[in-house]
Amino acid sequence: MKTITAVFLIALVVTYLLTPWVRQLAMRKGVMDIPDKRRVHTDPIPRWGGLAIYVGVMVACLLGLARLYLLADSLPVFIERAMPLIGLLVTGTLVTAVGMLDDKYQFSAVIQLGTLLFAGFIVQVFGVQIEGINNPFGGDSSSRYAASRWVQFGWMAIPITAIWIFVITKTMDTIDGLDGLAAGVSAIAGLALALMALQAADMNDQPYPHWLIAIAAAAITGAAAGFLRYNFNPAKIFMGTGGAQFLGFMLAGLSILGTFKAATAFAIVVPVLVFGLPILDAVTVVIRRLLSKQPIYQADKRHIHHKLIELGLTHKQTVLLLYGVALIFAVVAVWLFRTLLSG
Repeated sequence: MKTITAVFLIALVVTYLLTPWVRQLAMRKGVMDIPDKRRVHTDPIPRWGGLAIYVGVMVACLLGLARLYLLADSLPVFIERAMPLIGLLVTGTLVTAVGMLDDKYQFSAVIQLGTLLFAGFIVQVFGVQIEGINNPFGGDSSSRYAASRWVQFGWMAIPITAIWIFVITKTMDTIDGLDGLAAGVSAIAGLALALMALQAADMNDQPYPHWLIAIAAAAITGAAAGFLRYNFNPAKIFMGTGGAQFLGFMLAGLSILGTFKAATAFAIVVPVLVFGLPILDAVTVVIRRLLSKQPIYQADKRHIHHKLIELGLTHKQTVLLLYGVALIFAVVAVWLFRTLLSG
């Protein structure tokens, strides 16, 4: 637990200290978010805040991995165990880099789609894959751990994993429409995943991969919290596409390593609840666009946060309300996960 706490604090401090420098860098390079009809802010705001988040997460995770290496029997054993997290960090670097370029050059939706799907395929080489899922209605009804309940996806695991990673990464990106919203929701989701990983490690007496998940999730929570100091309304800097997609990608990958691999009935419900708010927002936006015969990839002001502001809530009230919704989803997910593990 001391390692997890240290990782959280390191990510928080590194991100907090680095963000002002990143802000100045973005301003020098002209990477600014210019207000338009679908923006809420009225003044140009620097992007690239995701670079500070990325560095904070990376430094904290590497130090956490160094600690686990000291506890490992040998280097080959450590590498084998740590490979999924190493894969997430390496592929997350690609996601961040392309996202930062998008912040500057405004790539098309097709390029974003291709990049995220490519990342979703590449990370599977490192062992991050939804191999199957438990069927709560099949097999031996006397045991939810029975092998007969496990539904193996086979080759379909490859596209299913890539699609899940794309969906969560993109929903975290699209919810980044108000100051502090994506950072706060990411911190809540990261905290939920960290708590579930620690529970699983303790109750199953199985440190791997749960320690890896807890370390990375704690780093994400710390980095997002450190960034909020400059991103909460009124924001001095935005995380941009690079930051939002890096957070979404990492969280999606950690959910695959943790909740999807839990040998529990209804395990699919847990990660859906963890990302409940961004998923709910994405579903409602897609439905509204389809009903209005508008392309689903075309940006607009149909998101939940836009609708709440239209109802008369202030910027801060809307963000705090949505924090509350995300927290409720997270609490239910953690409770359900614990219940499934112990029941």
